[in-house]
Amino acid sequence: MRFAVPEDAGGERLDVVLARLAEISRARAGAVIDAGAVRVNDVVARKSLRVASSDTIEMDQVDAVDVEAPEGVEITYEDDDILVVDKPAGVVVHAGAGVRGGTMVDALRASGRTLAPRGGADRPGIVHRLDRDVSGLLVVAKSDVAHEALVDAMQRRDIDRRYLALVHGVPSADRGKIDAPVGRSPKHRTRMAVTADGRPAVTWFEVRERLTDLTLLDVKLETGRTHQIRTHLASIGHPIVGDSAYGRDPRRARELGLKRPFLHAYRLTFAHPVTDGEITVTSELPKDLAEALERLRA
Repeated sequence: MRFAVPEDAGGERLDVVLARLAEISRARAGAVIDAGAVRVNDVVARKSLRVASSDTIEMDQVDAVDVEAPEGVEITYEDDDILVVDKPAGVVVHAGAGVRGGTMVDALRASGRTLAPRGGADRPGIVHRLDRDVSGLLVVAKSDVAHEALVDAMQRRDIDRRYLALVHGVPSADRGKIDAPVGRSPKHRTRMAVTADGRPAVTWFEVRERLTDLTLLDVKLETGRTHQIRTHLASIGHPIVGDSAYGRDPRRARELGLKRPFLHAYRLTFAHPVTDGEITVTSELPKDLAEALERLRA
């Protein structure tokens, strides 16, 4: 890919200009440059280089850049159009601000799989996400046709996403609906909160197991706002155990050996974007959460 540096970009850093021209994140642009895959006027350049408006930037294909692929990313279903990924905790779904590599997308690329370009250079095929410290299932598109259909299905709320969450306290009802708008917290800009001017958000929950002072919930997302489950459950007085951002006293999590929120996307049900056949994929609790639950039951 070749780009001519526009006149108004003269004097800016290479990584900043490349991110804008290639329509990728600055972090991703930096990773590509660090890999030696970017040349300015036919010379391999550093990301701190200040480019001139007369310069020509040449970048190798992003997919060809060798980035560190995380371990533990498993494929639980795959065909010509889609795949369902079981993401481990600690892995970011795709590159973005502050994320240079080691993403789920990097792992899929490293395996040689083709992902739908429609998602963008940094997040090809991505239809929905899970937080870094949340484990479980995501559907990913391999073709643009599948990507468009899955995005539409997500907007229509036709993809059934189920989670297991261990929360503080014991809900008074066996099941419930949380219908409250979620937006950026006015007190903590890196967190979300239930706010009057937030985006509409709906979460359903059902009690799976009452465990003295904690409860295992089956949670269904109707909408998919950032940190929605964590925010909603905290807003009704039942924050997720091990959630340092939205939780309460961390001692209970330490007693159970938890080092991250007890939240796992265990089931996905949706109509195949091409064949229209129903697909259901499930995922067992990962070892750290299963062991915490056994300690609690014991």
